[in-house]
Amino acid sequence: MKKVLVTGGLGFIGSHTVVNLIEEKYDVVIIDNLFNSKLEVLDRIEQITGVRPKFYQFDVQNISKLDEVFKNEKPDVIIHFAGYKAVGESCKKPLMYYKNNLESSFALIEMMEKYNCKNIVFSSSATVYGIPKKVPLTEEDPVQSSTSPYGETKVMIERILEDESKVHPEFNICLLRYFNPIGAHKSGLLGEDPNGIPNNLLPYINKVAVGKLDCVHVFGNDYPTVDGTGVRDYIHVCDLAKGHVLSLNKLKENPGLCIYNLGTGKGTSVLEIIKLYEEATGVKIPYVIDPRRDGDVAINYASNEKAKKELGFNCDFDVKQACLDGYNYQVAEEKRTKK
Repeated sequence: MKKVLVTGGLGFIGSHTVVNLIEEKYDVVIIDNLFNSKLEVLDRIEQITGVRPKFYQFDVQNISKLDEVFKNEKPDVIIHFAGYKAVGESCKKPLMYYKNNLESSFALIEMMEKYNCKNIVFSSSATVYGIPKKVPLTEEDPVQSSTSPYGETKVMIERILEDESKVHPEFNICLLRYFNPIGAHKSGLLGEDPNGIPNNLLPYINKVAVGKLDCVHVFGNDYPTVDGTGVRDYIHVCDLAKGHVLSLNKLKENPGLCIYNLGTGKGTSVLEIIKLYEEATGVKIPYVIDPRRDGDVAINYASNEKAKKELGFNCDFDVKQACLDGYNYQVAEEKRTKK
């Protein structure tokens, strides 16, 4: 299992995973339509690793181009990141999310069947658990209706892949349910820099820290949590990327369908994140309290015991380090854009 096709491989999590894959001597092919990523990420992957992965620019929904890539590249395994990912936007544009995220997955599965590619790692999410009845969440907890159309696409794709595993027992499918990725590569070359106003907390804080935005908007301070703000399981993106490489080792055992949470195993509130960010960077982060946001839940964090036991997964970085790495990336990015 040497050749890995990574969809959405120039995105935030995808690019860090590609670096890890190259460092582990995998042959990487990337498909990305650059909807929420940038072409210069390819140069930066090469700068970090000394290897320039083969890159195709198109939307995974394009079945004829996808067919061409499978025919030419003959991938052994797929890591499927490609898809729209903003919870709030999905509540306003549900059709866009269902169409893109489902059709791209359909196209991939069809090509896997056609070209006898038997291995896939799917980028799922903790949102498939819906509103948690208890925490920490384990892989045995029921998949429920999600709180957003974005989350519903993850639920649906998981079910589709589970059904595929029943009719194709030779397929090896790994569903990775991950929590809230933050941080950046230690080089300062890769990080989360979304187009437009960030939807996620840490990129937004980064923009405030460098003066691009005025203050952080905290959505709700009346949740039943330690300080009233939402609690999430924030995991360093480099730890998350490592989890994907470990999952490839698992697929080599021909496990059929396997499911893992990738998180730190503990939750941190929004206000705690802001405080840790200030401690890590020495930068004061102003914030305002806004009403709750559609699709958000009060508290959500993982049990990662199964991933520890079966994948050998562990987290090397804490939240404070992730805050510092994210800030350093944003500062470096500001210097690069001014050149």
